[in-house]
Amino acid sequence: MTDSTKMPMKILLAAPRGFCAGVDRAIKIVELALKKHGAPVYVRHEIVHNKYVVDDLRAKGAIFVEELDEVPSGAHVIFSAHGVPKSVPIDAQNRNLEYFDATCPLVSKVHRQAERQVAAGRHILFIGHANHPEVIGTFGQVANGMMTLIETKEDAEKIEVQDPENLAFLTQTTLSVDDTTEIINILQTRFPQIVAPKGEDICYATSNRQDAVKKIARNSDVLLVIGAPNSSNSMRLVELAARMGCEAKLVQRADEILFNWPESVKVIGLTAGASAPEILVQEVIDRIATKYELEIETIQTVEENIAFKLPKQLETAA
Repeated sequence: MTDSTKMPMKILLAAPRGFCAGVDRAIKIVELALKKHGAPVYVRHEIVHNKYVVDDLRAKGAIFVEELDEVPSGAHVIFSAHGVPKSVPIDAQNRNLEYFDATCPLVSKVHRQAERQVAAGRHILFIGHANHPEVIGTFGQVANGMMTLIETKEDAEKIEVQDPENLAFLTQTTLSVDDTTEIINILQTRFPQIVAPKGEDICYATSNRQDAVKKIARNSDVLLVIGAPNSSNSMRLVELAARMGCEAKLVQRADEILFNWPESVKVIGLTAGASAPEILVQEVIDRIATKYELEIETIQTVEENIAFKLPKQLETAA
């Protein structure tokens, strides 16, 4: 039986959405380390960019720190999914810290490519966002001066290099696919000899979630993205929907939804960034259901069945 006092509202639910394989692996690493070694286990930086996830792990016994000097000698520490500079595990070993590396394997792939390009004598133009942990971690894989950050098309148009014949480019894994393509096109036009990465650096989950948003944004009056302001992949979803002419809002939790959209809104698009758990999606749906009689349609663009192996030290705890 429907509630005749509520106005109808349709939700277009993007699929895929939410957790990717790298995020799922990182969270499991923290949980399994706690299971194997007991609390506390220390985590350098947010394990993933989501307050709900961080608070949940904190309640289970994880202690989040900014730098290793906050970790007691002999403790267990985990590096976040975004990756760390090479100096961090060396520091951990010097301080007798047992560490577990939760770096997403797709980020680690970019790290290895950076090492290979520098070993081949190439300077790297790295497309990414300044001060993002993934960018800091990738720059920390090679010697200072061997990599230059490119954030915008303007950067790509203006960059001057000493040796145009020995260049490579790499990218952060959580960028806008369309924006990054434009930047790459500029670099390849200006520097025809520039070496591209083997395969896409932008990860499958980022690409898939952007494709799903493209599918639902064109038929939505408002699009809600569940994610954190410091989550690169979530912010790119908001920007993408807005660029398509759809009003887009980032929400971290359901209580941020104020229902302050026009009465003409009849269709809400809903997705979640790669660090946002499905429980938050259901929380948002439940909140919208307090005001509207809902019809929910899932729009599936691709099936995801990727999983990454856990560190060997934790396999027995799984």
